[in-house]
Amino acid sequence: MADRAVPVVEKRLMEVKLGEIGTWVGGRDFTPNGMFSSVRKGYERYLNKYIYVKKGGIGGLTMVLASYVVLSYVWSFDHIKHDRMRKYH
Repeated sequence: MADRAVPVVEKRLMEVKLGEIGTWVGGRDFTPNGMFSSVRKGYERYLNKYIYVKKGGIGGLTMVLASYVVLSYVWSFDHIKHDRMRKYH
């Protein structure tokens, strides 16, 4: 059986060649509903890969905690930056 050609729009990002990126991005849904559904699909993929497994470890929860720490630091960086000790003269 020969493999049928898959349209560029239906491919995953890792399967798209460099010359096809413009066509692939043009086929994405950038409406608020499309963005919400893509975030939901990514969240479901994360849950299925790291949380809903038979023999799960602490890896999935550690990723969530680490991303929360980094995101909190990025959000409060301006406040932290102004609280540094400065040399007054």
